[in-house]
Formats: sequence, C-alpha cells, structure tokens
Amino acid sequence: MSRRISYFEASARARVAALADAGSFTEFCPPAQRRTSPHLARLDAPVAFDDGVVVGSATVDGQPVLIAAQEGKFNGGAVGEVHGAKIRGLLERAAREKPAAVLLLVDSGGVRLHEANAGLIAISEIMRALMAAQAAGVPVFALIGGSCGAFGGMGIVTRLCDEVIMSEEGRLGLSGPEVIETVKGVGEFDSRDRSLVWRVTGGKLRRALGEATRLVDDDAASFRAAAVAALTNHRSAPGDLASLKAAQAALTERRAAHPDTRDGLEVWRAMGLPQPEAVPMLAADTFNQQLAQLATEA
Repeated sequence: MSRRISYFEASARARVAALADAGSFTEFCPPAQRRTSPHLARLDAPVAFDDGVVVGSATVDGQPVLIAAQEGKFNGGAVGEVHGAKIRGLLERAAREKPAAVLLLVDSGGVRLHEANAGLIAISEIMRALMAAQAAGVPVFALIGGSCGAFGGMGIVTRLCDEVIMSEEGRLGLSGPEVIETVKGVGEFDSRDRSLVWRVTGGKLRRALGEATRLVDDDAASFRAAAVAALTNHRSAPGDLASLKAAQAALTERRAAHPDTRDGLEVWRAMGLPQPEAVPMLAADTFNQQLAQLATEA
C-alpha cells in the first residue's frame, strides 16, 4: 500500500513528484541557474534560487503537461518579477507546444509586497499568457490545497482557469482574512476564528458555489486522480461574449439569492443540505454526493 501524502503539508516539489508520472518531470530554470529576485537582494531580504516556484514539463497518466508549483513556505508563495516571469514563460510555452494541459499548483497570498509594481505587472502578464494558452486550445487547471490558498492576484488567476480542483483545506478568495480584518476591523471578520475562515473561503463552500469544479480530500493521490479525470473531461472557462454574459448573470443571481450571507453555514442551509452544521467534517466524497443529490432533485 502506498503512503498517503498530505497535499497541505507537502512542499511544491513533493506535490509535483506526487502528481507527475514517476521520473517524467523535467524542470525549467532549476535552482542551479540561481534566477533570484533582484528586488529582494536590494532589500537584503532572503532569496530562493528558484524564487519560490517550480516550473517544468511532465506526463500525467501518460499525457504531456506543463506544471508550475508555488512554494508557500517562501514568502507565502507571493508573486514577484522573476517568480511571475517563470509562470508567464511556462504559459507562453504551452501556447506554442500545445500540451494536454497546464497544471497550476497555486499556493500564494498574492503579490510580493517587496516588489510592488513589478509584482502587479507580473500578475497581469500571467493572466494575459493564461488566456492566450486557452485561446490556443490548451486548458489550464488550478489545484489548491496548500497553507497559503489562492488569494490576491493568484485568486483572480485561479478563477480564469478551466478547472479548479480544491480540498477543504485549500482556500480561495480575493482578499485574505487577515487583510479584511486589518482594513475593516475584527468586527467585520475575525481572522483568528479559523472555523469561520474555512467556512467562508474553504473548498466546500467554493465547490457549493461552483467556483471550484472538483472537491477532493487532502491527499496528493486524490489531487492526481482529479487531474487525470480533468484531462479526460474538463470544463471550459467562459471564452466568448455570450458565455461571459451568462457567467455574469449567474453571479448576479447568486448575489440576489444570498444578499446578507456572512457564513458558509447559511449558504449550505439555504441550499437544503442535510445537517449543514456537519458539513465541515464531511469527507469530500460524501459532500460531493450530497451536492449531486441536490442537483438531481432540482
């Protein structure tokens, strides 16, 4: 029996090793090339020889893919100039080489504040390259299950992806809990209430709202199985004006359905899930079955 690997606790390189076929990964711009951030060096801040992101090619279930994996343990996976250029370059390569998919293993709090405008520009370049890859016919999948989640600019990048594969431990949003508390006060959002944080930003609420397309348990093998399934049959992100208008209309309808909601419990209760208070402790398969049952009854 193979050993279970917690996706949440694994490093970026361990996640790549668990997702890719054994021995198939080839890294681009490896640490030996020492492509470090010039901005961190000027601030006398610690640097990483891979600038906190691993990029390369591999096969998954025999199909060629390109992979970018952010390392949340280095600067919270934040995107700086070099970090962003590596992801942008990978997506531009995908548009040229047309692999079966690009896998973005997102684990980031957003833009690296040390690099200010360079980080913001990097996010915009990633978004443009991602959409160019999609226009070339290459689907892009986001996988979220790390301790930093997908926030800020990388939260926006994630929502552009064709598939969003999440665990409950993964979190997705624009502003992180600590940012909301800092700006609006603890009365608006208490970031120390970890149960509330997961009920508002965690994978089960995102799956219930349709922002995550697949919910899996915190197990690297489950993430790989979901990626393999997506390679066979995946959703396509809205790409033309009509589908974008339909997506906007759905968001407007959702906002009208939950005008004063402040907690995922209220959403699960309104949807009619049995025992909404028990949802946070449900296994992913059980929660997925309950959602499927609701869809059948609708």
